[in-house]
Amino acid sequence: MSVKRRDIVMGAAALAGGAGVIGALNPKRKAKTSVKPGDQAIAAPAIHRGLKQFRLATTWPKDFPGLGQMPNRFAKALYDMSGGTIDVKVYAAGELVGALECFDATSTGAADMYHGAEYYWQGKSRGFSFFTAVPMGMTAAEIMGWIDHGGGQTLWDNLSAQFNIKAFQAGNTGHQTGGWFKREINSLEDFKGLKMRMPGLGGEVIRRLGGAAVRLSGSEIYQALQSGSIDATEWVGPWNDYAFGFYREAPYYYAPGFHEPGASLSIGINLDIWESFTPSEQAMVSFACKAANDASLGEYTHENAKALNILKNDHGIAPRFFTDEIMIEVGKVCEDVVRELGNSDRQTQRIYESYLAARNEYRDWTQMSEGRYIAARQRALEALGG
Repeated sequence: MSVKRRDIVMGAAALAGGAGVIGALNPKRKAKTSVKPGDQAIAAPAIHRGLKQFRLATTWPKDFPGLGQMPNRFAKALYDMSGGTIDVKVYAAGELVGALECFDATSTGAADMYHGAEYYWQGKSRGFSFFTAVPMGMTAAEIMGWIDHGGGQTLWDNLSAQFNIKAFQAGNTGHQTGGWFKREINSLEDFKGLKMRMPGLGGEVIRRLGGAAVRLSGSEIYQALQSGSIDATEWVGPWNDYAFGFYREAPYYYAPGFHEPGASLSIGINLDIWESFTPSEQAMVSFACKAANDASLGEYTHENAKALNILKNDHGIAPRFFTDEIMIEVGKVCEDVVRELGNSDRQTQRIYESYLAARNEYRDWTQMSEGRYIAARQRALEALGG
């Protein structure tokens, strides 16, 4: 580790009041504590046995269902595996830094870690988008295959290291639905003039279909639907969508979603802190990320199914499906948008080429296995009256 980089991180951590982090980065330096005199008997043994404390800034509201629980799971798994010697305090968006300031804060050392979606950082490099989701991209299982086994993690490491960060998968929402609409979408013509909340690359697809893509935070969406300033919105899936009550203003619920077929979320760690960990500590961090990733995918599968049944049975929402004509045209537009993104610079091009090769290699197996099976299961159960 270079002296210059260490000096930058140490200085930022000191300004942020991160005594626990300074102690972790420089064990020879005596860490200051803010404990009361009566607590010193408890605090001293903790420091003596090598307690390391870190601050994790998230992009999510406090305790937000699903997304907000992923970093909490990571922190608990790491605390349990380390026997309490690695303690990560999770800060919701705005508590330590703003939601979209997490990356820069972690890069400089003003925060030690972040949890968010990598495509939030596409202003730093467009290559980050591929590590969350791109339109008509990979499913959750496929992106896990690419990152863990297909060379994706190495490409991610090379990109993130330029910003003094080491990143891991640490959550996935699974497939995200197509969205809530105030009117029926029966043909491509219905997208013309449509004002839809959809950020990022998905928003560019909407624009090329003749609509207007609107960027809004989650807390702004319902009011925008209510006032008529937007005609439609996507968010996540039945679980999170139901919590916001979108069905009351836009009752036409469409699938499948093309924009985020398996959105991967991430833990980013300040690279100096990562390099200060012992091999066993690095292994614990890696497995804590995997624990958060696996648990979230199961949780979204379970909770989305429950919420969809509530929407159908209690609120009369009948899921609708985009026509083949719509999905074929959307697919063509998606390929154009992602190709343009992927060829924006040489590093992003390397990531894009690897991503595309993996998607094309995986798709036959995904279709042959899960795709065919799910279709066959549905036909069989419908024939039985299920």
